[in-house]
Amino acid sequence: MKILKILIAVLALLIIGFFALGFITPSVEYSSTIIVDKPIEEAWAIMADETRVTEWLEDVKRMEPVSGTPNTVGAVSNIYVDNNGEEMMMQETITKYEVPSTIAMTFTMDFMDMDYEMTLKEKDGKVEITSHSKTIGNGAVAKSIVAMMPSAMKAQEDTNMNNLKKVINENTKNYFPEAALQSPE
Repeated sequence: MKILKILIAVLALLIIGFFALGFITPSVEYSSTIIVDKPIEEAWAIMADETRVTEWLEDVKRMEPVSGTPNTVGAVSNIYVDNNGEEMMMQETITKYEVPSTIAMTFTMDFMDMDYEMTLKEKDGKVEITSHSKTIGNGAVAKSIVAMMPSAMKAQEDTNMNNLKKVINENTKNYFPEAALQSPE
């Protein structure tokens, strides 16, 4: 009987600790930075090209516009991702869009919400691209799970950003064809 009481007490402490973690750390923030070797306008064009999102965002399968004009403040899209073999949908709303320097958006899901911002800055003839995310769980259990996952979320963002770096640096698509047609005066 004494062992059973000890087990129940340990289990109760673990449960209290789990929920306390979500209460103490209700949100997680993380950032990732890459440097690319392309002009800022080209880096922006590639990053903003919705047809290329699946090349650098792991597990994203497709995007579908819901409302608004794509790539403008207020535009809403549904994004479908592969979540361990199951399709999951999140809704993206663009909250800031300043070409070629900043895009910000919110992602809403059943489990959690995320505020995301990506900035591009010219630096020493290259472009520094930084992403910053703030994720918060929806509900006590989700908050506690999110609080336990900062390193996994950061690692995923680092992977996505390194994929973006590769896509930008290896780009061969001409995003500015009219500039190539103009002759020097």
